[in-house]
Amino acid sequence: MTTDTREEIVVHLPDGSSRTLPAGAKVADLAAAIGRRLAKDAVAGEIDGIAVDLSEPLGDGVTARILTGDSDGGRHVLRHSTAHVLAQAVTSLWPGARFAIGPAIADGFYYDFELPGGERFSEDDLARIEARMREVIAADQAFVREEHSLEEALALFAAQPYKCEIIEGVSSGAGADDELTAELAPGRGPGAGAPIVTAYRNSDAFVDLCRGPHVPSTGRLGHFKLTRVAGAYWRGDEHRQQLQRIYGTAWESEAALAEHLHRLEEAERRDHRKLGAELDLFSFPEEIGSGLAVFHPKGGLVRRVMEEYSRARHVAAGYEFVNTPHITKSELFETSGHLDWFAEGMFPPMTLDGEQKYYLKPMNCPFHILVFRSRQRSYRELPMRLFEFGSVYRYEKSGVVHGLTRVRGMTQDDAHIFCTREQMDEELDSLLDFVLGLLRDFGLEDFYLELSTRPEGKAVGSDEEWQVATEALRTVALSKGLELVLDEGGGAFYGPKISVQARDAIGRTWQMSTIQVDLQLPQRFELSYVGADNTRHRPVMIHRALFGSVERFFAVLLEHYAGAFPTWLAPVQAVVLPVRDAHEELAGSVRTRLRDAGVRAEVDGASEPLGSRIRRGKLEKVPYVLVVGDDDLAAGTVGVNTRGAAAPERGVPVDELVARLRADAAPPAGR
Repeated sequence: MTTDTREEIVVHLPDGSSRTLPAGAKVADLAAAIGRRLAKDAVAGEIDGIAVDLSEPLGDGVTARILTGDSDGGRHVLRHSTAHVLAQAVTSLWPGARFAIGPAIADGFYYDFELPGGERFSEDDLARIEARMREVIAADQAFVREEHSLEEALALFAAQPYKCEIIEGVSSGAGADDELTAELAPGRGPGAGAPIVTAYRNSDAFVDLCRGPHVPSTGRLGHFKLTRVAGAYWRGDEHRQQLQRIYGTAWESEAALAEHLHRLEEAERRDHRKLGAELDLFSFPEEIGSGLAVFHPKGGLVRRVMEEYSRARHVAAGYEFVNTPHITKSELFETSGHLDWFAEGMFPPMTLDGEQKYYLKPMNCPFHILVFRSRQRSYRELPMRLFEFGSVYRYEKSGVVHGLTRVRGMTQDDAHIFCTREQMDEELDSLLDFVLGLLRDFGLEDFYLELSTRPEGKAVGSDEEWQVATEALRTVALSKGLELVLDEGGGAFYGPKISVQARDAIGRTWQMSTIQVDLQLPQRFELSYVGADNTRHRPVMIHRALFGSVERFFAVLLEHYAGAFPTWLAPVQAVVLPVRDAHEELAGSVRTRLRDAGVRAEVDGASEPLGSRIRRGKLEKVPYVLVVGDDDLAAGTVGVNTRGAAAPERGVPVDELVARLRADAAPPAGR
């Protein structure tokens, strides 16, 4: 046995350069070697792709990266460390409080608690908790990493049952649950020797179970705000304990925090649930049940316009329309594999006709497969593009149902394309162009693409088939000149997918359209077509949802436009206001002219003061509020209040008005 006596190590950097450091150097030493400013801004590091503390020793030949507070990885560390300080503050203010999990999430963090005696947090408690957190931060307490055996960890957290459950999950090797494995030291765990459970101690008074990394000390934190209190079931299971969740956000600077809080205020103003009620678009009646929306006349009209425009574009692109039932025998989803891989997301079966089980459909794809399989197909029929606005039902847990963006009953604009292997690349290319073009028609312009690959342990099919499908999607995605982000393991059980991610008016990202290549379901359903060689061949199946669901797309557009739909989508495009009763006839005549031109126009009669009616039109976000009075009666003109204009127009000839609104109210493809 030889001893490594080298005095120096070489560390590689992401840009291809390297640094020579003394043996035993830590990540913080690397930051200092690169530059004084970087050392000051560093919050953590990465060694060969694994996030680590700044105190982590470096090995010879490793590739290392320094994480600063203004990077995505650095912000994750800041937020995770702030979540620990939140737990420390709560347990000091409520002795005996039990704390569960406190991860960093997009733009923030949360921590789940159970308070002694069933006590409940109130919004007023947030300021008191924040004040205690700032005391901890001012004390500049070091985050000290500890390693424990399972037995030691169970003893250390004996008074914290939620932590013990996580530790026991590590002991049982329940690696399918990220919350259980998150506490294992990197590279150790079941099957790799005795697992090590890591914890971080801030002081003698507080220690938390955690994989890390963390900032060196609490003094590196401080730009944070607690935002709200909510309920949350332990482990997301509505049959388990209901805990209290405190949400917060943390950033690298006061300026970044202020900018984010402004975005939150804007997001609250744009909340589709609030706008849906204010504009009388939809509701969720208690009598029907959670996650089941009812669209009111104005909301239903917007949906109809959306769907009709989509239908017209699909007809022009060569799609054929189908219609399928809402329920099916269980055998269909047994064949497709949905009962093996998606049963938790389905409503329970109905037992009818003796022992026959029926399910509400969560997907349209098996039904479209049956349309294809209804008779022998020829290569001359391919590509076959089937399309449906199909109602589907998914059992979302009550804790995740959220307005129109997470519902239990939805309408998917589902298309399934059956084609030959030779046609696949061209179909994918035209599909992505079609999807991006239609999204742009609805006013979304800022996109990037995400490629989701095979979910290990949750997929069917051979490695070769998945590679063929994944590379086909990757090639077409790269050809569009958009940023492509890899989502490892995020594909469906039957195939990889591209998802179009769209940024809205305030910079939030929404997953919109998806395109999936499927070589598995055609095999499971034994699909075939007769080729030019007069033999049978297996088709490729491409799944495509453009809106995702009509309900969710409606919500995204409502928030993107803050309720002020573009004229072609607005439920009421113009409202005509007579100044007095004597002007009612002219108002009715203008409305008729506009309706004859295809404009959705109404009259708001003179029973209320004019100012009140103008304000109502603006609050309802009507694109054109038109006023007719004495001068207009004599001259055949109209006063025009255009939404967003600095000042109203007076004396606009009716013919000119009609032509202007006809053009503005036309859908994008008709302009």
